[in-house]
Amino acid sequence: MLRIKPAIIGTAIMAPLVGLAAHAATGSPAPAATQPPAAFAQCKACHSVDPGGKSGIGPNLFAVGGKIAGTKPGYAYSPAMKASRKRWDRANLDAYLANPKGLVPGTKMMTPGVSDAKKRKELVDYLMALN
Repeated sequence: MLRIKPAIIGTAIMAPLVGLAAHAATGSPAPAATQPPAAFAQCKACHSVDPGGKSGIGPNLFAVGGKIAGTKPGYAYSPAMKASRKRWDRANLDAYLANPKGLVPGTKMMTPGVSDAKKRKELVDYLMALN
């Protein structure tokens, strides 16, 4: 018979509520939803976002926010991406999604970029929330 400790149940139920209360108390916005925006459909052709998932044509993007470009194990990055040493903060993600070859000349990224600023913001918000 499976026994679940009440302390674990209480923690699982209370943790999200505590997080939301903290955001309300500080006036900061609630965490972004981790549902992919519609614009991510084209990204899925090459990228996975599964925790611990394998890379495909492009690297797995789970927990990419805040990391140094070209350093995630399990993907053969271009020499240009490895040498870029860009940190994937909001500004660099936005610039890369707008014009990958403009930010990192020599990147293997195939797409010319996402010209719509609103769609890029949705993508950046989504990627940053996956941490």
